[in-house]
Amino acid sequence: MLTIITLNHSLLRSILGIALGLLFIIWPETAVDYLVRLCGAFFILAGIYSLVIWFWREKGVKGFVPALLWIAMGGSIALGVWLVVMPGFFIRIFGFVWGIILVIAGVQQLISLLKARERRVIPVVYYVFPALILLGGGVILLKPIEAIAGTFVVLGVVSLFYGLNELIGWYKFRPQKAEVVPEDAEIEE
Repeated sequence: MLTIITLNHSLLRSILGIALGLLFIIWPETAVDYLVRLCGAFFILAGIYSLVIWFWREKGVKGFVPALLWIAMGGSIALGVWLVVMPGFFIRIFGFVWGIILVIAGVQQLISLLKARERRVIPVVYYVFPALILLGGGVILLKPIEAIAGTFVVLGVVSLFYGLNELIGWYKFRPQKAEVVPEDAEIEE
């Protein structure tokens, strides 16, 4: 059932979707950078949370588990600081790993097709997707930041369409002043 609260949330979702979409379309590399920094901030907060829990623990706990907790706390905070300070490094690492995975997948698919060709005739069209996967992996290896930024542009367009669709839905289905329906009334179809 549509209520005023649901419609107001719809308006809020549409505004956030449009804003996020525009952000990803206009500044995709900056959006990637800030997303990595945000992940770093979450790692820092997780480490600080563990530190607070450590100080609130029962004082009699000793041994192996507290040592692991200190390692987890320190590692989480250190990784978080590293992500916040050097986001470009992690974006390049992610792009490099992603590119290698795609290159390996493309080569594996091409080899499988070549082996299958020994048993039967394989049309040339079946080689298109593995070749595109291989090519995409190579592009990502050469330009990781730009490739990830391109992905964010696509996410931005989708988010923008989502926000616009939500805004249209909010406008079309909002209750008119003369058409206020009580919450316990049934809707006829």
